[in-house]
Amino acid sequence: RGVTRGNLMQIAYVNVFVSDLGRAIGFYEGTLGLRLEHSAPEHGYASLAGGPVRLGLAVAGVDQAALVGRHTGIGLAVSDLEAEHRRLAGLGVAFPMPPSRKPWGGFMALVADPDGNVFYLDQIRAVHS
Repeated sequence: RGVTRGNLMQIAYVNVFVSDLGRAIGFYEGTLGLRLEHSAPEHGYASLAGGPVRLGLAVAGVDQAALVGRHTGIGLAVSDLEAEHRRLAGLGVAFPMPPSRKPWGGFMALVADPDGNVFYLDQIRAVHS
């Protein structure tokens, strides 16, 4: 009963709920450097690319307000965390946790968007074979 190769499920996108779509696009595209692929302000949604998984920005409806300003559990990766921390902190981006080395060997920080949505920011170096 396994999944056939022709029907392999993949993660295509993850959504983050925001309060102001224009401000969020400005942050994710202008500050973080993700590429805006699609924006539909009339529907309260935008899609950004920054790798194989897309990041969706969805304006929270009245019944979804509690979904804004939370730890997302989403990890963003850079090759030089210290340099990216300096750049983003210089732009006024909030870091609930500055870059730190973890007991398991990871090197990461927590970064927040203007709504207080928190992301992991990990240093991941390319593997050379």
